[in-house]
Parts: sequence; structure tokens; C-alpha cells
Amino acid sequence: MPAHHHAPPAAGQPAPVALETAPDAAVLDFLAARRSPALRTLAAPGPTPAEVDRLLALASRVPDHGRLVPWRFIVLEGEARAGAGRALDALYARQNPELPAEKAGMWQAYLTRAPVVVILVSRPDETAKIPVWHQELAAGAAGMALTVAAAAMGYASQWLLKWPVRDAQAAALLGIGPGERAAGMFHIGHPSLPAPPERARPDMAAIVTRWTGAPPAP
Repeated sequence: MPAHHHAPPAAGQPAPVALETAPDAAVLDFLAARRSPALRTLAAPGPTPAEVDRLLALASRVPDHGRLVPWRFIVLEGEARAGAGRALDALYARQNPELPAEKAGMWQAYLTRAPVVVILVSRPDETAKIPVWHQELAAGAAGMALTVAAAAMGYASQWLLKWPVRDAQAAALLGIGPGERAAGMFHIGHPSLPAPPERARPDMAAIVTRWTGAPPAP
């Protein structure tokens, strides 16, 4: 039979990697050991701009029904974090005129705890044939891929969804437009403390069934 020759990858694209049939114990152990540390424990140094670009490229390598890319990223790094925080604090003060003085800078403090903040924006195309639910799942997959990629690169991350992206005015201030909503804010930095202890995980017997053709028991 003639040999099959594969075209070289396009410029900037990774070379194809042959899929191994044997399990990779190191990868499995890595996935089992990954933790989400508290935001207060994320410290500098954080990922460089080049590393952030690589993280986002890896986060975008996820199942995407219809290849719609129904997500995008907003990156806050360096002084942009404090600038966004000050703008959010001003908005929060207008919305809460009786805000205690000690909370006047709370959102600037929040955005500057970790060296890098990535906002994952879900932007489903409601005119597409692909169900919006599928598109939202793709955005969620990008979030999980970003979390795993950050850990694989030696960083830690915390996936949160607080007022700055839940409030319509605050979200608009951060660049989230009509028809979009945040899937989360990812705070990324260097883990300054040992990994947190393992937390309770789901009881697999309670969430896994195997279909046998018979109706489930009531």
C-alpha cells in the first residue's frame, strides 16, 4: 500500500501528535491532584503576556459544535487591573450611596490580588443552527481548559463569578457587550502556599448509572 504523506502544519500551528493508546499515568495523576487555591494565596510572578497568549490558545482547543467560537477573552494585567478596579469602585459607590468607607476600594483590591485576570465571555450566536445551550457548554469547556492549562504551566487559578461580571453596568464597563455574559473571571498567579487539602468529591455511585435497556427504578 502507498505510504500516506501528511502536509506540514501551517505557520504558527502545532505539529500533529500521534495519539498514544497506553494510558499516561503522569497526566492522570496531574488531573487528580489539581486544586483551586484561595484567591488570597495567588501571588506574583504571574504568567507573562506571551504565556497568557499561550494559555488562551490552549483554552480555545475545546469541542465547539459548528466551529462558532462562541466565547472570547478579556485580559486584565498590570496597571489595567487597578484602573478597572477604580472604575468599578466608583460605579459601586454610585449604586450603593451608603457604602461604608472601609469598602470604598474593595474592587480595586479584588482585581489586584492575582497578577492576571481573564474574563471568559460567552457570546452565543442565536441565529446559528447550533443550540445556544451547546454554545454555552463550549464556553464552559474553554474555562475548564484554561484552568487546567494554567496548572500545567505551573500557575494556579481561581474561577469566580462576582459582582463585576454579574451586574449589567459593571459588565459593560469591563467590555462585555449586548448579547454577551461572563462565564467567569479567572484569577491566575503563582501559588504562594501548598496546595489546599482535598475537598469532598461527588459520590460516584450517586451520579453514575449504566443504561441496561430497562427503565430506571422509581
